[in-house]
Amino acid sequence: MEFRLLRAFTEVVQRGGFSQAARSLASTQSTISKAVKQLEDEVGTILLDRVGHRSVMTPAGEVVYRRGIKLLADRDDLIVELDEIRGLKRGVLRLGVPSVGNIKLFAPVVCMYRERYPQIELRLIEHGSNQLEKHLRAGDIDIAGILKPQSHDLEWELIRREPMVALLAPGHPLSHCRSLKLTDLSSLPFILFDPGFRLHGMILDASRKAGFEPTVAVTSSQIDFMVELVSTNVGVAFLPSNIVDEAYLQRLAAVPLDEPDLAWIMGHAWRHNAYLSDATVAWMDLVRETYQNE
Repeated sequence: MEFRLLRAFTEVVQRGGFSQAARSLASTQSTISKAVKQLEDEVGTILLDRVGHRSVMTPAGEVVYRRGIKLLADRDDLIVELDEIRGLKRGVLRLGVPSVGNIKLFAPVVCMYRERYPQIELRLIEHGSNQLEKHLRAGDIDIAGILKPQSHDLEWELIRREPMVALLAPGHPLSHCRSLKLTDLSSLPFILFDPGFRLHGMILDASRKAGFEPTVAVTSSQIDFMVELVSTNVGVAFLPSNIVDEAYLQRLAAVPLDEPDLAWIMGHAWRHNAYLSDATVAWMDLVRETYQNE
């Protein structure tokens, strides 16, 4: 059923005749009459009983009119909502943010996004890169900040690249070194992120490539907990250099890792050939604007 036909029919009823409806719709009486006849043919019954110059709704016409008014109103609301979404006056952005780097890298962008687009609802999911990739593929989120993926079913754009540092307890014999290789740390227990974090596999793979299998003492998803363990000399942990702030440095030593192939390469990712809403594109543009010169 075409909305054009419904509009003509409801206008005839509301205006009290075909000529009045034609004037209201900037059309001709003949066109309006044909539209109503086409609607009657489509529903298979008479909707208007023509009595002289008057048109009276039949019982079927009353049903079509009542339903038609609601359908046309819903259509108008739909168009308004879509226009608002396209104009970023409303909508939802389902955003995945990494547990590592979310405060320093993404929190400022979230704040700016809320200032620019206060009507857009932000739904945040926080996980490691491996888990965020699963959410992306499942369609649970629109875009996510993740470490560079290895598969080709995700589009990915670089945001920032940071070298890694080794975190050691103050006073540890290696804490005063200018830099360290992974092999220098091979005898120490490793404190790693959970397997759901890409950094977990990255550290293990780099260690094996260097010729040793590290002893993993603890895995955790909480940076503060890992820092606490390092400060009490439980083992060595690894973080991107930009994540290590002054509060951490008061409790432990951060020594640069001399491992060029082991870097924290963060970007935003989305599904290949996925539809990108205006809210998603606005987020991507704001991230580029914030970090393109770094």
